[in-house]
Amino acid sequence: MRKIFIPTYQIKTIYDLEPSRLKELGIEVVLSDLDNTLASFRCKDAEEKTIALVNKLKDNGIAFYIASNNTSKRVQRFASTLGIKALSGLRKPLSRRLKRLLDVEGLDKSKTVLVGDQIMTDVIAGNGAGIRTILTEKLVPEDPPWTKFNRIFEKGKRKAINKKGLSQKL
Repeated sequence: MRKIFIPTYQIKTIYDLEPSRLKELGIEVVLSDLDNTLASFRCKDAEEKTIALVNKLKDNGIAFYIASNNTSKRVQRFASTLGIKALSGLRKPLSRRLKRLLDVEGLDKSKTVLVGDQIMTDVIAGNGAGIRTILTEKLVPEDPPWTKFNRIFEKGKRKAINKKGLSQKL
């Protein structure tokens, strides 16, 4: 399997991230996908568990950004309820805008990780940008129509990654 498809780490959900473990790994910045990673694509504002996660990371010196393909209106509204920066319309799996975010914000690639629920967008973009990636399971069973297509292609890849132990479990 091509390395571009292989996440550095896997975890059930972003809500299982532990700041102490991230620090052990040298991670100081978390870039997170929004839809089905942080919240359902139907959820307009951050829920209490999301606010608690972001605050827990911030309290432990870990910066948090949203890095989403979704529209600016949706992403900025969600980010504003968390008091964080966000980049929308990222066009993952392309990594150009993600690389620009890293440069503009002065983020150290070796200390940054992208968390997302899709191999075909999040993992490919993070790997293409030269940062570590964390693949999660999707939060809710429902997917937006445009994501269902990607899920078909990634099903076999997830199975192979797990069977061969190609990424580390967090």
